[in-house]
Amino acid sequence: MKTSKLLLSFLKEYEVKHVFGLPGETSLSLYEEFKGEIQHILTRDERNAVYMADAYAKLTFKPGVVEGPSVGSVYMIPGVVEAHKSSTPLIIITTDTMLYGEKLNYLTALDQTSIFKPITKESITVTKPEELAHAIRRAFRLATTGKPGPVHVRIPSDVLEGEIEKDKITMLKAQKEFSRYPAYRPIPDSQTIDMVTDLILKSDFPVLICGQGALYSMAWDEVLELAELLGIPVGTTITGKGCIPETNPLSIGVIGGRGGTSFSNGIVENADLVILVGSNTDSANTDKWNIPPRNKKIIHIDISEAEIGNNYDSVNVLGDAKATLRLIIDNIRRRGLPARKNIFLDRSKFEEKIREISEEKREVVNPLKFIRELWSLTPDDSVLIADPGIGAIYTSAFYKAKRAGRYFIFNYGLGGLGYAIPASVGAYFARPNSLIVSLTGDGSFGFSAGELETIKRVNANVVIILFNNGGYGWIRAEMSINYGDVVGTNFSSPDYVKIAEGFGLSAYRIAKDEEIVETLRSAIKNTPSLVEVIVEPEDKFVPPVTHWVRSIKTKDTKVVY
Repeated sequence: MKTSKLLLSFLKEYEVKHVFGLPGETSLSLYEEFKGEIQHILTRDERNAVYMADAYAKLTFKPGVVEGPSVGSVYMIPGVVEAHKSSTPLIIITTDTMLYGEKLNYLTALDQTSIFKPITKESITVTKPEELAHAIRRAFRLATTGKPGPVHVRIPSDVLEGEIEKDKITMLKAQKEFSRYPAYRPIPDSQTIDMVTDLILKSDFPVLICGQGALYSMAWDEVLELAELLGIPVGTTITGKGCIPETNPLSIGVIGGRGGTSFSNGIVENADLVILVGSNTDSANTDKWNIPPRNKKIIHIDISEAEIGNNYDSVNVLGDAKATLRLIIDNIRRRGLPARKNIFLDRSKFEEKIREISEEKREVVNPLKFIRELWSLTPDDSVLIADPGIGAIYTSAFYKAKRAGRYFIFNYGLGGLGYAIPASVGAYFARPNSLIVSLTGDGSFGFSAGELETIKRVNANVVIILFNNGGYGWIRAEMSINYGDVVGTNFSSPDYVKIAEGFGLSAYRIAKDEEIVETLRSAIKNTPSLVEVIVEPEDKFVPPVTHWVRSIKTKDTKVVY
């Protein structure tokens, strides 16, 4: 059997239905096998292929599989780094020239292992056909256990085109339990569960804060059960959005430096105990470790020994989020419900302030108004993917999660531009019956415009919202608010509507608030589509980014916080 055929056979055993990538000279024999049960999604750029697989993995709870040729391996790096930083389980397959080809100056040959080793859980090189089964088993096992993440498998073309002797083909079988994540759910010991239960029951004002790890663990049922059992308010980080329906009265929304509001961050400030669940406590989610502040009493539940207690002096609980919360809930129920005061969350003043700001007329579109209208028009099972910038911040803060689960994707592992458009393709294949809303900006659009062709070719049920503020608005705001001057951030605006139409998409432009509702209805009805939304840059209409809010010096600057 040819190695390429065995590879596809193994992927089928691991329930792989889609592979994202594009061909090259070193991968031609692999393309002979792409037929039948596994659908290959042709992309226009290797980085974008990784972004597609990343979103696919987040929404299916299966490792995303991406492949690329030797020459394209270096283009994958931004996507792989994002997956590594955000702990997304991916199987990254790159083909290569013969391994000695680099010493011969063989065209496209390079040291892939040195490139991928520091940005994956492991980089595996298959040096002969008989090693393939072991390599694929190891890749899926590593990607789906512990703290999940990407694994790189490098296959030279002479190995891929080689043959395996019949008596060696069936020596190692696929380990099907690693087809999905989390493949295993480690739990803490009973003494630790007793200790954290005591801390929770003795506190007067505990708050749960859920990070993306709680979503990876599918812990939203346990989060809601614990919250309702004890009346605990629940906030999430921007990447953990969806751990609780934000229409629930116990939800305080997103907290932290990006998407956190005066209401949600204020609740955390007043808490006497913070329970972190599946959070890597990075600088953005915690506003550089000010939310929660480091003087708080903190319990940190996480599957990663590298993350628990990494940035806070906390009570550390090493274990899977869902399984650990279940043990805590069961322990509380065995002890009987405690007598505690109801925690009253008075959000009326905050919500009235936000309503007033959303109705305020601007010279162009009010982004807060836009997000609130988008919320009212999209189905409950819609998936929203947002690039850093206006789309991510307003969506995280003001588009309330209508149900619990993975319905929001923000690439704040690394936070690079150009994620949302290609990721929407992966989301479409993961959730083909859901509306996919891709919120991008004019800065991000330049990174990924080519994938409009992919979106049209696969006829994805995608609405692209392109916020046009005439430049790199986030960096402009950093410059303007913190330094006063703006240099090198503004650029001209091409006709995005014509560009989208040229790719075959339905295309629209919204320049004032009165156009929002009818235009969105048309765009949702006529997918795939793109809607250009004319807005002010972030330094003119400041979104809830905590360090910006603190730094504003002029009273006439509008702040949405």
